[in-house]
Amino acid sequence: MMKRILIICLLACVNFVSAQNKYSISGYVNDSLSSENLIGATVSFNAQQKGVNSNSFGFYSITLPEGHYLLSASYVGYVSKYIEIDLHKNINLNFQINARSSMNEEVVVYAKKKDLNVTSAQMGKMNLSMAQIKSLPVLFGEVDIMKTLQLLPGVSNAGEGNTGLYVRGGGPDQNLILLDDAIVYNTGHLFGFFSIFNGDAIKNTTLIKGGMPAQYGGRLSSVLDISMKEGNMNKFEVDGGLGLLASRLSVQGPIVKHKASFIVSYRRTYLDLLVTPFVPRSSSFYGSGYYFYDLNAKVNYQFSEKDRIYLSGYFGRDVFDFRNAKRSFSTDVPWGNSTATFRWNHVFNRKLFANTTLLYNDYKFAFNGAQDNFFLSLSSGIKDLTAKTDFDYYPDPKHKIRFGALYTYHVFTPNVLQGHQDSVIFKPDNSDTKYAREAAVYVQDDWQISNKIDVNIGLRWSAFEQVGPYTIYQRDVDGNKTDSMHFGKGQNIKTYGGPEPRFTMRYMLNDQTSLKASVSRNIQYIHLVSNAGTTLPTDLWVPSTYIVQPQTSWLYAAGIFRNFNNNMFEASVELYYKQMQNQIEYQQGYTPSLSDPENSFVFGKGWSYGAEWYVNKSKGRWTGWIGYTLSWTWRQFPLLNNGEKYPAKYDRRNDLSVVATYDWNKHWKFSAVFVFASGNATTYPEKFYIVEGTLTQDFSSINQYRLPPYNRLDLAAIYTPTHKINKKLHSSWVFSIYNVYSRLNPYFVYFDQTGSAYDGSLQVQAKKVSLFPILPSVTWNFHF
Repeated sequence: MMKRILIICLLACVNFVSAQNKYSISGYVNDSLSSENLIGATVSFNAQQKGVNSNSFGFYSITLPEGHYLLSASYVGYVSKYIEIDLHKNINLNFQINARSSMNEEVVVYAKKKDLNVTSAQMGKMNLSMAQIKSLPVLFGEVDIMKTLQLLPGVSNAGEGNTGLYVRGGGPDQNLILLDDAIVYNTGHLFGFFSIFNGDAIKNTTLIKGGMPAQYGGRLSSVLDISMKEGNMNKFEVDGGLGLLASRLSVQGPIVKHKASFIVSYRRTYLDLLVTPFVPRSSSFYGSGYYFYDLNAKVNYQFSEKDRIYLSGYFGRDVFDFRNAKRSFSTDVPWGNSTATFRWNHVFNRKLFANTTLLYNDYKFAFNGAQDNFFLSLSSGIKDLTAKTDFDYYPDPKHKIRFGALYTYHVFTPNVLQGHQDSVIFKPDNSDTKYAREAAVYVQDDWQISNKIDVNIGLRWSAFEQVGPYTIYQRDVDGNKTDSMHFGKGQNIKTYGGPEPRFTMRYMLNDQTSLKASVSRNIQYIHLVSNAGTTLPTDLWVPSTYIVQPQTSWLYAAGIFRNFNNNMFEASVELYYKQMQNQIEYQQGYTPSLSDPENSFVFGKGWSYGAEWYVNKSKGRWTGWIGYTLSWTWRQFPLLNNGEKYPAKYDRRNDLSVVATYDWNKHWKFSAVFVFASGNATTYPEKFYIVEGTLTQDFSSINQYRLPPYNRLDLAAIYTPTHKINKKLHSSWVFSIYNVYSRLNPYFVYFDQTGSAYDGSLQVQAKKVSLFPILPSVTWNFHF
């Protein structure tokens, strides 16, 4: 008996000693040609299925017992690299890996580990490469990240040509859209028909539809995390393109080779420049026009292996001007985003990585109109200042712990309507500017419990505080002010907050199949409020206040994930159910006025549920995917629709997308997109009356009817001429056809009146408005 005890003690001591002899391998995974960091690259050892993924800056760390190992770094679209090491001390090891395209090897389309959709605990996460986005047919030949995302299951668009995203029954404001960590409040140009993201400046695009990690918050439905390119550290490059609607130019290169680089990217439409010379000065519309532009810029500098800084920014504007000299009328509508991001990466030790970020973003919208001596101005906007810090901690291969905190100071201008006529001035009767503070802390752990079970568990705690200066007015039934309460600068008016738990789990049935489940709670403190009963442009961003409570949601999801034929095919089926509280709409019959719009809000609840099917082929000459969503989305407000539930305006029963790309040879690549979707929910008049010679109408319940189903086929062909070795210029031509069979999909329906009520000849007829018939386009892209 004593002998057995001694043996057990001896083994325990050996295990204890060996446990102490563990060392860390850390470093970065980079593109060998440009030195760009590769996000989500997998570093594994001895052909183990589970390794570690590089973070948002390409950093990885793995801790192993002393011994001999074969390390590998892999990234889809790149050639895996293998290095043998004898591990008896901490090691710094950077991987420089080669893109397959530079070695004439087959390129696959998604920037992720080939079986990550099965092995990862994360649900509803989609990574899109810019190479595939650029190969798909698009409207007017303009590469558009947002329209490509709309082709994924669980994601619906806002209508013909629109870039808005409606994810799993959520509204467009319920998506957290980040550009280098800076929140983007408006993603559309040309009233939403084109997105603000210039594909030449973008490196990585990640969409998370469900099971949102604890590092993200402030929205109910999804996260769209977009990273800008850092710039080539080894050589100068120029990219650009000329299309029917816009042109673009990007320049990148080293500032100090292997240490610092930059990229500047610019895009502008030029339809106004082409049309203006043909509009005579005598025309009553002389001076009218529209254009938009984007400017992306980024620099980075690596001081040492432990420290690196980044400075990036975006500035974009839409400018619409209309002039009618005959009626002495003019209007201009400028709007756009500005963002700035400063980030400092610091490696404390082999296991701990930190990123500290300072952010600025500003969104402004304005409408200015004038006729004779009358002037009217409507403006709104948001300005944020944010500081945040995030830590990645790698204690061992079974755990990756992330924790951090953020603080944001918001300035809201929800609605300012003012004007003047001669000496008479109109101003709002309440200061609309609102101020708020938002803070959050979080911790999460990606924990591999066993080869079969992997969980990601996290907790986020957030708080939101409306602060002064602000004045609350008491009013009588007629809206007249009877009393007031003033809050000084920084004084607390109302505070909200609470926990946001996040949990996802994966269970491996076998090497190719897994089951996943997730549950998450989210709190949203700022809101985009829409008018449910009209199509007036009255949507605006507002904060949670003493009147407006934050939105909350619980999302439950489960699914089965399966890969086939050596990971050539990925398939999944996901089910979800979402509950949403404190949803916001305008009260029935609302029209813009000089008063604070939050006095016209009504509050209710929403819920959505559905199933998503997804099959993706990621290797071979034929690539692409089929996505289908069957879903229901409901809203219920005590003060709308007689308190009865009604379909949300973005409720889509059926949504099908088929995407295919074919690499015919080294010169030609073809692609096609087919979409089919149930028509948007809408409200129609059901009865018409003549009251004292005026046509009066009674409307149906909210969103009782639907527009006809939407369907469209797009085609594209990319031609790449043979490159002459003695020339630096590379070029390609993109030929695309939008809406091949010219389907006149309804944009909206209106009711037209003809005749007169007095002689009995009055007729009312429904008429459909469609936007885009068949639209061919051509774009020339170049690189040198």
